[in-house]
Amino acid sequence: MVDPIHILDAHHIVLTTVTPPHVEDLRLTATRDPDIPLVLTSVEPGESATTWRLTTEATLDTRGSYQLVDLAQHRQWELAPSLLSTVLSVILAAALVQNFVFTRYLGLCVFFGVSRKRETALGMGVTFTLVGLCSGLLAWLVDRFALRTFHLGFLQIIIFIGIVACLVQLVDTIMKKVHRGLHKKFGIYVVLITTNCIILAVPLLNAMANSGLWPSLALALGSGLGFALALFLMSCARERADLAPVPAIFRGMPIAFILAGLFALAFLGFSGLQV
Repeated sequence: MVDPIHILDAHHIVLTTVTPPHVEDLRLTATRDPDIPLVLTSVEPGESATTWRLTTEATLDTRGSYQLVDLAQHRQWELAPSLLSTVLSVILAAALVQNFVFTRYLGLCVFFGVSRKRETALGMGVTFTLVGLCSGLLAWLVDRFALRTFHLGFLQIIIFIGIVACLVQLVDTIMKKVHRGLHKKFGIYVVLITTNCIILAVPLLNAMANSGLWPSLALALGSGLGFALALFLMSCARERADLAPVPAIFRGMPIAFILAGLFALAFLGFSGLQV
């Protein structure tokens, strides 16, 4: 099915309608600024008899949301990015462009604590992602259907910490029964997931932005994948550093801080990525 309207490029919109539109009857506005119309300079026939090419004076954001109204025919169209593109954009942004560890410096306690060995880093990455995804889902449900309904927004932080603590306790119990060796390697860092800034920041950011279910889950998944990626890269580098002739004064945490700084600089390269 072809969308009746979509953005062709930064200055053109393609509209599909049987009735020819007239530029003086059209009103285009951005969803965030509904009172400020964007100037349309021309309407030209498109590739078929029912498609029309609208030219705008202002530069359009291909990821933005707009509303087009035909005042003469009393019709309106919504221009918005698809749900799939929104979800993928949020995941990539949270994992790479705005990685919580290397660009926001959150979750550093667990990051430095379990990144000594690749095995524990992978295990913690998977565990953290699962807990983050589940807590993001539960926090969204509680916030949307309980806290907002009963005007209890001031309890967000306490409720979200409680949700994360319950999930961490559940994971800790299951891991102790299923994989005792990995549980011993994680040590206290499994419990510290409860106070991890990333896993608490995700539901708070979703609540502040009033995000929908799928964007909220995408942020939770992207942040978890980004944290797992940071752990894996750091563990690989630290294992190599342990075998390298590092001066004694730099061994341990000093070389870990230097490696983290280098990774942070490397991740700056994603800042120009348009997602």
